[in-house]
Amino acid sequence: MRIPISVKLITITVALLLLVTVPIALVSSNYFEETSRQREENVNLDYAAARATEVENILGNVVDKVKTSASALMRLNDDTQSALSEDFEMNFNRDKTFLALEILKIDGTSVSSVKKRVKDQHIRDTYKVDPAILARVRSWQQFPILSVAKGTLEIQNATFTGGPSMFTVGIPLVKDSSGRISHIALADVDLGVLQKPFSELKERTFFVVDRRGILLAHSDERRALARQDFNGSESVQIARDSKTPRGQRPVTDRESKVRLYAAYAKTSFGVTVFSEISEDIILEPAREVKRQAFFIAGIVLSGALFVVFLFSLSLTSPIEKLVDLINLVSKGNFDVNASAHVKSLFKDEVGELAVAFDHMTEGLKERDKVKSLFSKFHGSSVTDDLMQGEVGLGGQRKDVIVFFSDIRGFTAFSEKRSPEEVVEMLNEYFGVMVGIINKHGGVVDKFIGDAIMAIWGAPKSSDKDAVHATRACLEMRKGLQELNQRRIARGQPAVMIGMGLHAGPAISGTIGSDERMEYTVIGNTVNTASRIEASTKAFGTDLLVTDDVLALVGDAFKVDYAGAAEVKGRSEALKMYKVRGYKGPNGEYIDIRTPYSDYEAEGADKVKIKDAV
Repeated sequence: MRIPISVKLITITVALLLLVTVPIALVSSNYFEETSRQREENVNLDYAAARATEVENILGNVVDKVKTSASALMRLNDDTQSALSEDFEMNFNRDKTFLALEILKIDGTSVSSVKKRVKDQHIRDTYKVDPAILARVRSWQQFPILSVAKGTLEIQNATFTGGPSMFTVGIPLVKDSSGRISHIALADVDLGVLQKPFSELKERTFFVVDRRGILLAHSDERRALARQDFNGSESVQIARDSKTPRGQRPVTDRESKVRLYAAYAKTSFGVTVFSEISEDIILEPAREVKRQAFFIAGIVLSGALFVVFLFSLSLTSPIEKLVDLINLVSKGNFDVNASAHVKSLFKDEVGELAVAFDHMTEGLKERDKVKSLFSKFHGSSVTDDLMQGEVGLGGQRKDVIVFFSDIRGFTAFSEKRSPEEVVEMLNEYFGVMVGIINKHGGVVDKFIGDAIMAIWGAPKSSDKDAVHATRACLEMRKGLQELNQRRIARGQPAVMIGMGLHAGPAISGTIGSDERMEYTVIGNTVNTASRIEASTKAFGTDLLVTDDVLALVGDAFKVDYAGAAEVKGRSEALKMYKVRGYKGPNGEYIDIRTPYSDYEAEGADKVKIKDAV
């Protein structure tokens, strides 16, 4: 498959640019991605720690208020309306964060309420609910009172359907003489105190869970109000199992299956603050850098392709013109001027190639002239072999078919005609006969006056050489008839010829000296063929072949036995045959006879007939 140079140039350019830009873009974006990930991990942990500190301060403030208010409530005497009671009520009602405050007495496993204050009017005005619902919330809540009685500060989301949004704080309050906690304080606090720092929805998600994994606050407030259980969260599990107060791990969100980076920070109040951010958000800047890098690479690649395309046109266009010129030269047209057709913009090797191409065509033109001239003397097949160096000096032994023909009465004809008329007749006659010989693969070896010597099987041979030679003789018989018709029409005498074919070994090659050589065939086969041609006069026919020829052609031709004759140079008499026609495609024999095929026999030199039919 032919691949244009322009395609190759563009492909190589694209490959080189991709090999350069893609690794740079990938390495730089991966480095930026890794840097962004590490930086964001640190930032995420810092965010979690900062929010944990903020929650620590909020809860610390709430716990202090609970301790102060509960201590004041413990000192109050319910039977008197003292100034102390008035101060407590005023301070308690002024603090909008508290919804209720209750003191419980712990006696073993028995728990009883000692004192309780509920902001009934505030609850009605703010939350539009009956304050009595707080009692039901407490029973639903299952607050770990015994855990507080053992000295643990407990915080729990106390938001329930139909109730106010709040969380409950339980603290140890009073110890007895044996050091055991006898009283604890439970305070119901507005959830907004914790929720407010987390209410802004940002790219980073913050949330707070208690010891049991229940949400206390979340960036999405609805989830905090729903008291969602986060025990199934991978982030919460990691923080619960970890002994370090702070940490960070990549996790997968259980609902969205999104990859997250989660940081946690534990507080001294038993709640844990979490900061989560999607990996996609972290890596988006790096991915944007990658997209920009590939975008810029695409622009550079497009520009490079355009430049390479223009350059390839300046290169391929003259080369394509040279290809067209080569096609013309291959068809034998050497009159091309590559320098005039091929112009190089950059005065480079392409222009030099056009000049060299012109030099080559000049050489080919001279070689073609020599070949054409040589072919006229030796035939195209001999010329090709000689020019390819395949015919060795000294000759090669080959089995050949040798043909001789001669014009009857040529001497008498020449005596009565001018040399110009004789040459004109010979040229017309040779033009017909040589064309037929060449058509059937024969090689005209030489002209001997009015005689023609031709060979089949040298310099190249085939198993059909004898058939081709015999068919050529039959066609020459018809060709002579057509020639004589033209001569008679012009008032010129008809021409009679004799043809002889013989098969056998001969030496084929070049003979002569270093200054003058000739291609020919030499041997007894050649001499015998000449005698057979001379025998046609004695047998009164225009074509004779030997049984050596018939052995090669088989039954492809219709023949008649002419007789046997002793010829000079042969010790035994030669059997000769008249060829009357050839076998057609359907197996029938087709006669090829003309008024000039047979004539009255006469004596022939160097031929002695032994028997004749």
